[in-house]
Amino acid sequence: MNKRYIQARLIERGSNFRRFALEHGYHPRTVLQVVDRWAGRQDLPRGRLSFAILRDLSEAIDQDVTPGLRDVA
Repeated sequence: MNKRYIQARLIERGSNFRRFALEHGYHPRTVLQVVDRWAGRQDLPRGRLSFAILRDLSEAIDQDVTPGLRDVA
């Protein structure tokens, strides 16, 4: 799943990256950096913050940003 697809799913739900970040207590730039780095990759992030952002984002769009992410959480 790429960044534009995630953005489209957020917009469908009346949100965007900035609004998602602020609602979940993340810095907007950090969310964008994590999405740029990890979206569409097959491996899971090792950092706690990156993992938490991707998990929350997956729940917000109701799809795994990284395959198997919600199964691990």
